[in-house]
Amino acid sequence: MAYNLKGRSFLTLLDYTPREIAFLINLACQLKIEKSTGTFNKNLQGKNIALLFEKASTRTRCAFTVAAIDEGAHAEYLGKNDIQLGKKESVKDTARVLGRMFDGIQFRGFAHETVEILAQYAGVPVWNGLTDTYHPTQVLADFMTILEEFGYLEGISLTYVGDGRNNVANSLMIGSAKMGMDYRVVSPSSLFPDDKLVALCREIADGTGADITVTDDITKGVSGTDVIYTDVWASMGEESKIAERIALLKTYQVNKSMFEKTGNPDAIFLHCLPCFHNLETDTSRSLPDICEATDDVFESGFSRVFDEAENRVHTIKAVMVATLGK
Repeated sequence: MAYNLKGRSFLTLLDYTPREIAFLINLACQLKIEKSTGTFNKNLQGKNIALLFEKASTRTRCAFTVAAIDEGAHAEYLGKNDIQLGKKESVKDTARVLGRMFDGIQFRGFAHETVEILAQYAGVPVWNGLTDTYHPTQVLADFMTILEEFGYLEGISLTYVGDGRNNVANSLMIGSAKMGMDYRVVSPSSLFPDDKLVALCREIADGTGADITVTDDITKGVSGTDVIYTDVWASMGEESKIAERIALLKTYQVNKSMFEKTGNPDAIFLHCLPCFHNLETDTSRSLPDICEATDDVFESGFSRVFDEAENRVHTIKAVMVATLGK
């Protein structure tokens, strides 16, 4: 069933119903098939899209650019040193300028308030490519990957291990609550998600049949799970905390032993990337002594991290086509 999302912004999954989220994922699956066959309907023909980046990116920038070009739009990259956003010009004024020149705006940056102001004043759809609070386009790709693997979302057990209060963990919890999934955060108590967000997600879960568990017990958290998901232990802007996080999270490293605790031979591994995964032979970058995942997981047959990365293109394309397309 199609839903009319025309003109809507996409800031957080809290703003979308379970059926609307399912529609976006199903649309992404359709668009993925069209891309594989070289069939493009140019749903964004003649549209101009602004890509605002305060934070550097590989997948988000590339996915928005490729998705826009596939569907006939022009994407203009605007980095933090390219425009006056929040410096000589307020976010509100920038929104009103860009909204008169572009048909849609993507924002990837720090404060969630920034993307909210852009959406309030731009007059065109605004899409959240990541803020410190939420990362909704990532979760659409995650759920698409899970759907491709298992054939369904409702009832799937998804365990997030690591920093339980970061933007990815927040959005996974919201999405899982909306889609009737069994979501488990496994982290030290000092990195548990915000109590208010947990309460809100449990309230949503009451209506969808989802379960929300927050625990520091690794065995309890991963037992029987279908998916183990992790992220870097220090998010962008928190690099100074790496040593502190290693001390807190080293026992929460995703490794082969943790997967054995699931008791589920069909369990898969997901990571939003980039990932430190103990590539000792990689001298091109400085690796922490202990990383969030080991090579015997990251490079394993049950890892789906690169399917997940590719699906960023298709789900982002679905969001833009649904909210802006013809």
